[in-house]
Amino acid sequence: MKKTLLVKPMAKVPPLTISPSSTASSGWVQSPLPKSLPVSSLPALTIRRWLFCVGGAFLLAVVALIVCLGFGTEPISFSRIWSILVGTILGTESIRVGTDPTTVILLQVRLPRLILAFFVGGSLAMVGVALQALLRNPLADPFIIGISSGAALGAAIALLFGVGISVWTISALPVCAFAGALLALLIMYRISSVGYGFSIYTLLLAGVVLNAIFSAFIMFLTSVADPNRAFGMYAWLMGSLTGPDVSTLGLLAVYLGIGLMVLATQAQSLNLLTLGEETARSLGVEVERVKKLVFIAAALLTGAVVSFSGIIGFVGLIVPHAVRLVLSADHRLLLPAAGFVGGMFLMVADTLARTVLSPSEFPVGVVTALVGGPVFLYLLTTRNIRAGMG
Repeated sequence: MKKTLLVKPMAKVPPLTISPSSTASSGWVQSPLPKSLPVSSLPALTIRRWLFCVGGAFLLAVVALIVCLGFGTEPISFSRIWSILVGTILGTESIRVGTDPTTVILLQVRLPRLILAFFVGGSLAMVGVALQALLRNPLADPFIIGISSGAALGAAIALLFGVGISVWTISALPVCAFAGALLALLIMYRISSVGYGFSIYTLLLAGVVLNAIFSAFIMFLTSVADPNRAFGMYAWLMGSLTGPDVSTLGLLAVYLGIGLMVLATQAQSLNLLTLGEETARSLGVEVERVKKLVFIAAALLTGAVVSFSGIIGFVGLIVPHAVRLVLSADHRLLLPAAGFVGGMFLMVADTLARTVLSPSEFPVGVVTALVGGPVFLYLLTTRNIRAGMG
C-alpha cells in the first residue's frame, strides 16, 4: 500500500514589531530605528487603568503626608492629626490655632513644609521624566545636567541685588531662576548634540562642567555678599524646605501649574520621541516645537522649585526609573504617577532630615544625594555594560 506523508502547515509568523516599552526595558535608543521595522504603538491605556494607577499614587501620597505629619521633635498621634485636620476643614479647629501648641505646630509648621516638599519633589520627578524621553537618555536629570545649578545662579544674582521674598517681589525670584535654568539647558543641548541623538558621556561631561562653572560663580557671589546674607544663601543652596507660608505656596502652585500643564499636553509626543526623532517626525510629531515646549516647561519648573527650596538633586533620576519599572513607559500615565511618587519621596526624605538628628536637622538635599548617588552609579555602570558603551 502506498503511504502518504502528511505535513502540517507552519503557522504564519507575525511581523517583528518594536514598542517603546520594549526599548525602554532593553536599553535606551541612541540612534534612529531601521525604517524596515514597523513600529507599533503603545498598548491601549484605558481610563480605568489610568484612574487606578494615578489614583493609587495619589492615595499613597496622602497617606505619606499624614504619616510624616506625626514625626518631629514633638511627636503627634495620628488620631490627633486626624481630629485637627478634620476640624480645620469643617471650621471647628480655627479657634484653637492661636492657643493649642499642637495645632500651631501641625498647621503652621509641618503641613506647609510637607506641601512644599510635595510640590518640589513632584515637579522635579516630572521634569526628569520629560528630559529622559526628550533626550532619550536614562541619566537625564535637572541636577546632573546642570539645570538646577543654572537656576541657582539666576536666583543668587537676584538675591545679591536685593530681590527678596516680600509679597510684591516674590515673583521676581522664580523668573530669574527660570532664566538661569533656561540658559543652562540651552548650553547643555548645544554641547551634547553629537550627530543624531545625544552621547551619554558628552551629556554627563557637559553637566559636570556646567555645574562646576555655575558653582564657581555662586561661590564668588556669596563671597562678596553681606556675611548674614551669604550664610542664608549657603543654607539655601544645600536644599532647604523651611519657612514656607500660604502666599509662597500659592505663588509656587501657579508657576508649577503652568509648567505641568505644558508637559501633560506633550505626553503622547514624548511617547513617540523615545523611538527617535526621525521615527517621531514620520508619525506626525512636530519635533522642534515639542523640544521648545518641553525645554521651556522644564526650565520653568526647575527655576521655580530651586528659587524656593534650593538645589535638591537626584529626585528626577530615581523616581522616573522606579515608576517606569512598576507601571509602563507610557508618558500619559508615567508623568502624573511620577509626580505623586516624587512628592511622596521628598516628603519622606524631608521627614528623615528633620527627625534623624532631632532636635537638629540637616538639609534634605543630603538625604536625596545619599539615596540617588548609588542609584546613579548603578545606572551608569549597567547601561554601559548593556549598551556596549564601555
